[in-house]
This record gives sequence, C-alpha cells and structure tokens, in this order.
Amino acid sequence: MAGRTKDLVSVETESSLSKVAAKEASKAIAIVTPWFVGVLGYGLAVALHYILHTPDPGMMSVWSSVVTICALILTGVTYGQSHARGLWGKAHTTLSTFLAGMWTLAVVISGPGHPIVWRLGVVGGITLALTWNIRTVIRAKNFDAQAAIGDPLAFLFGQGAERAGMPAIEAKTTTAGAHKVEGAVQLEQGRQTAEDLQRKVPYVESGIGLPPGSITTSIDPDDASKAKVTISDPRVMKRPIPWPGPSRPGGSVIEPFRLALWQDLDELAYVIVGHHLQMMGMTGAGKGFGGAWNFLAEFISRRDGAVFAVDITKGEQTLGPLRPALHRLETTPAGAKQLLAELQAQVKPRTDYLASKGLAKWKPGCGLTYWLIWLEEFPDIFDCLSDKEQEQFLSMLKAIRSAGGTIVMSLQRSDYTQMPTLARGQLAKMCFGVENSADASFGLSERQQDAGARPELWTNAQPGMAYLDAPSIEEGRIAMPMRTYAWGLDANGEFDDERANAAMREYAAQWPAAAKDVDETTAALSRLSGGPTEPLLAQGEEEPVDDDEEDVRNVASEYLRTEDPDPTVQADIDDEIPDLPEGDPPWRFAGPDQRMTAEERGAALMKRLQELWDGGARDFSSGDLRPLWETTDMSRSWVQKSLKKLVEAGTLGGYDDEAQRYLMPSRPEV
Repeated sequence: MAGRTKDLVSVETESSLSKVAAKEASKAIAIVTPWFVGVLGYGLAVALHYILHTPDPGMMSVWSSVVTICALILTGVTYGQSHARGLWGKAHTTLSTFLAGMWTLAVVISGPGHPIVWRLGVVGGITLALTWNIRTVIRAKNFDAQAAIGDPLAFLFGQGAERAGMPAIEAKTTTAGAHKVEGAVQLEQGRQTAEDLQRKVPYVESGIGLPPGSITTSIDPDDASKAKVTISDPRVMKRPIPWPGPSRPGGSVIEPFRLALWQDLDELAYVIVGHHLQMMGMTGAGKGFGGAWNFLAEFISRRDGAVFAVDITKGEQTLGPLRPALHRLETTPAGAKQLLAELQAQVKPRTDYLASKGLAKWKPGCGLTYWLIWLEEFPDIFDCLSDKEQEQFLSMLKAIRSAGGTIVMSLQRSDYTQMPTLARGQLAKMCFGVENSADASFGLSERQQDAGARPELWTNAQPGMAYLDAPSIEEGRIAMPMRTYAWGLDANGEFDDERANAAMREYAAQWPAAAKDVDETTAALSRLSGGPTEPLLAQGEEEPVDDDEEDVRNVASEYLRTEDPDPTVQADIDDEIPDLPEGDPPWRFAGPDQRMTAEERGAALMKRLQELWDGGARDFSSGDLRPLWETTDMSRSWVQKSLKKLVEAGTLGGYDDEAQRYLMPSRPEV
C-alpha cells in the first residue's frame, strides 16, 4: 500500500511538473516565434535573389512583378483570415505581412549586401518582432484577466488574498451555484498551510469587501498545500425560515435529520445516532424553539425512537407543547432524579441484549427502541443530583451510546461550573448566538474555533442561527452558519409565539407516543395514559431519596458501619462507666465533622452572598454556592429553600428564569 501511494504521489507530481513545463514552454514559443520568422524570412529573401537574379539579370523586372503580386496576395489573405477582433490587431497583422513582402522584393532586386537594404532589414525586423512580442504579452495578460473574471472565485479570492498578505495563492472554482461558489485554493508550497488561510479569512473578507462570515474554509485531506473554500452570502439568513415539515416521516432515527438550512441554502442532513450533543446559546438565541423543537419534531416522526425529556427550570414552557409525542416528561427535581436512575439501571441489560444478538452497538431492527434523552437547562438538573447520582449519570453518559441512546444537554454557558469536564469532552457541539468570544469558546469545538466560527456576531439578534460540529457533518461545513427553521410565522414572516405554540401542539398530536410500537423496557419507563405509575428499578437498586433524607441516612450508616476502636471493651447498659485516669487518653479521637445549627448555616449563607457582592457580582447561580455544601453539613436542597425564603423576604431581588440566576439589587443583609 505504501508503495502504491508513493507511485501515485510520484505520478501526480510528474503530471503537475509536466503541466507547468508545458505552460512555460508555450509562453516562450510565443515570444520567440516573431524572431524565428524574421530570420527565416531573411533567408528566404536571399535564396530568391540568387534563384531569380543570378541566372538572368535581364529578367529581373518580370520576377519583380511576380514577387510584388505574391506579396499583395499574401497581404490580402492575411487581412481576410485575421482573427484579431479590433482594428489595431487586424492592421498590425496585415501591415506586418505587407512590409515583409516589400522588403523581400528589395532583397530580390538589390541583393542582401546592399548597404541600405540590409540595414533597413535589421532595424525594421527588430522593430516588427518587438511589436509582436508586445502584442503577445498584452494579449496573455488580457486573457488571464478575462479568465479570472470568468472564474468568480479566482477573481474575488485573488484580490482579497493579496490585500490580506497572501499574494502567492491561486484559487479555482469547482462549483458555482445561485447561492454559493465552491473552489480549491493552491497555497504557496512550503510556506503556507490551510490553517494559515483560516486565520486570514476575516482579512480576506475585508480585502474583497464581503460581509463577515461570507467565507468558510476547510483542509484538503489529500494535499497540505491546498484548501477548500466556499463563498456565500450570510445576509440570506437574516429572516426566519419556515418549518418545511418532517423530512422522513415513518423512517428510522438513523436516517439524517433536516434541522436547518446552511448559509449556502443547502439543507442540513444530520445523523444523531451514535453520539451525544451539547446545545448552547444565550437567552433568546433560539436554542429552544429553533434547536429543541426542530430536533424533536424530526425525532418523533420516526418509527423506532422514544423521547425521555426533563426540564425542571421552565417546566412546560419549552417542552410542554410536545408532551403528547414524548414518552416521558419530568418537570420536578424528584422526577428528574427518578428518571435518570431508571435509565441508568437499564443500560447494562440493553448492552447485554445487544451482545446476545452479536451486535456491538444499536442498529435498526435490533429489537430495542432508540432513546433520546433530552435534558433542557442541564446545569439545574445536574445540580439537583447527589454526588453519587452525578457519578451514575456520568457513567451512563459513557455507556448509553452503544446501548442505543443519545443524550442532548441544552444550556446557556458550558463553563466548568455548569458542565462537568468529563461530559463536555464527549459531546458534539451545536452553538447558537452568544454574548462574546469568551462564551463562544465553551460552545464551539477546537476545530470550529480554528476554522473561524464566530457566534458572538449574532448574540440573540438573529434567533436560530447556529454552528454544528458532529460526526456526520462535512469538514467544510463545521464553521458555516446555518439557520434552524421557525414555527408559527405571522403574515409578515416574523416569529409569533402564540402561533408557534399552536403549530407545535397540532404537530405533536399527529405523532402520539402511545401509538408507537416500542420494546418492553421503554414501555415500562414511559409515563403515558394507562402506563405504570411506579418507578422501574433494577433488582438491588434503591429508590432515590431527598437530599436531606440522604444526609441523615449517610450519617446513620457511618455510625453503624464504623468498626469498634477496641473490641475487647464490652459493656452492658447497667454497667458503671469509670472515670478516665488523669493524663493523655490511651487513644486519639478523630476530629469531629463540622456540624452547624440553623443559625450558623444562615450566617454562613449570608457571608457567602456578601462575598459574591463584594467581589462585583450582582447576580449568581446555585453553582456559585457549591463551596457551602462541599465544606459544611449543608445540603443543596436546604440552600435552595433558604434562597427562596430570602427572595420572599426581599433580601434578594428575585430569580431570573431565563438566565437561571438569582438577582442582588443591593448587598444582602439580614
């Protein structure tokens, strides 16, 4: 294989060198030809003199007339057959033939040694040859310019690249459509790479005068000195695009989803099976109505999938209209914990089942329903889990992919306080508009950042605009903007919330979850009309408990399981307890855990809030209070209940549901 590759590279290199050599040789021949013709013409004139004059000088007048007639005939033929479009070109060609003929006549009559004739031939011949050289060069330049204009990518990209400091690159159009131009760029070999071009794209756009985001580039996998480019107009995405309906109703979830239009107006074809997805964007950027709705609208129309959804922050607002088509929707922390525990308990049975069928991963027709686990406002969901439950969730994240499941985690900012690092590294990235470039770094993959993706250009002014980097997306599109479809547009083509909700409710009713044929476990996990009301737990699993109850249980189990420090010491309830002798005790006591009264907990909470205020914060999330339950005996649920009381008392300004943050209009005081 290595030898074959080497041969192919050698053949391609030789072919390229041959083309370059042929092109340069053609240019050289065009320059040399007038000089060669001049020398040939001089030799022909000398030969005619000796053929016609020397044998019989008295016949010279007759032969002169014949030569004159021949020269005039050649001049007429030249004029008639000249392909020069302009008057100058036609006159130059015809006059060249006429002057050459007249000089030949002079040589035939006077001989090559005549002092005036040969000097005139040298000066006139050089002048005539140079005029042809000038014409050749100018014609070549004009041809190149016309070719560049005929090739829109070469013309535009060449100008912009030169102004951006990359004058040596050459672009060539491969496909030109109504909404985009695709092509290949040849970089300066040994000096430039595709990554250099990606970093220069904003400057190339500036050099051409294109809107930001017009050019997307990707690496040519076959040649490091080449890149692939696409030029399209981002302004076509300014207005909402109406939802066109499901792309493959009744098909399998493994078939591509149509969620949006790319900037070049091609449809997005996205295969969701086999990986997990992070969907990120600021408030109002469209990740709910544009991302979640389009994603779920495609999924519920497929025959072999079931949706288990959680939203404990907005409740029914985003996912409620889809409820008839969802196999389960949980909107409370207790319900979320129960669902995730039940899903986790079924991962191993599913993988065991697939293994018994000789399968390493899920495939259509394998007997299992594919699961889509949709976690809306994920940080609040993860935050309500205990440490053990968080570990179980991360374990499920790693295993459920091959068991036939995809987890989508939607959130506003995927920094380390909102998204576990272990989880973020395993997720494909779909990023809507963000506030700034710092936020963009949490929502984009490294490949997207290197390719010049800039979601901060949209913020929330263009809802539905997004980037996507996932296994089924082509390299050249990971940094190309797209716009997800909009539901419920009014007569002016603008988004209308009431129309959108009505349209989604009507659509979801057409694909009821109860009408789907699902496997036994999926049916048991579902919460449909007539379905089970008790949680489905694997044998040996414990029911999820409230955080406060778990704290008590953990304390009790600690005392019950701690070994007796001295098993030889036995005592009955009625035995007298003797005083310890003076001096150091015979053993060392372990330091007591930090136990706090209700007043001490309240004081610690207020101290933490005041620290946040003094540090410049004017709002905060529950994640900012994590040190409290990590270093004291406070539980998350106690902190959250206390925050609600502080809001009711007016100490805090309230809770922003969209931003998921508590507001501090003034420094919190008791």
